[in-house]
Amino acid sequence: MTHKLKLGVLISGNGSNLQAIIDAIAAGSLDATVQVVISNRRHVYGLQRARTAGIPAITLDAKHYETFDDFNRALLGELLHHRADLVVMAGYMKLVSSHVLDAFPNRVLNIHPALLPAFKGAHAIRDAFAAGAELTGVTVHIANENFDEGPILAQREVPILPDDTLHSLESRIHEVEHRLYPEVLQDIATGKIQLCVRPCGARYQRRACPC
Repeated sequence: MTHKLKLGVLISGNGSNLQAIIDAIAAGSLDATVQVVISNRRHVYGLQRARTAGIPAITLDAKHYETFDDFNRALLGELLHHRADLVVMAGYMKLVSSHVLDAFPNRVLNIHPALLPAFKGAHAIRDAFAAGAELTGVTVHIANENFDEGPILAQREVPILPDDTLHSLESRIHEVEHRLYPEVLQDIATGKIQLCVRPCGARYQRRACPC
């Protein structure tokens, strides 16, 4: 059975993963709607992508709030106002606090351009390339209060080829991201991946929740 997901997408920049989600919805391969796109940075291209698709596009600048908690309360307020039931971090370069995580238990997702736990951080592709690694990839995981941590939902490998440049590696990783994120979201929509929100201790299930 398919459940049409209501997504709240968080971005900080270009929004190419957002566009992949929008395109998958338009193609009928993702049973979802993007309820709102929220950026912590003004004038990023991802906001224009949202507006072009007719999606509410909002900027929340943390500098305009006294505390990080105040900022996250405002973020939560927008997600609730727009009736999101799943939060999708798509190149969002800030931590999400307990205010959001508690309101969306096990329903805040992130995508990272490496095979976690390897190469955490904002420069994962560059770091893997500089380290001379033979293999890297993409990870979709449930987010927590630490950068690039939380239960892994899916990973896909990307080999680092002998003739790769940093640019060519980035391009191939982004291509994989743009396929994998919508696929994972569709697996959630169809129930192939079930995100447990009950207090049974199970972080996520690939079958029915045991509680």
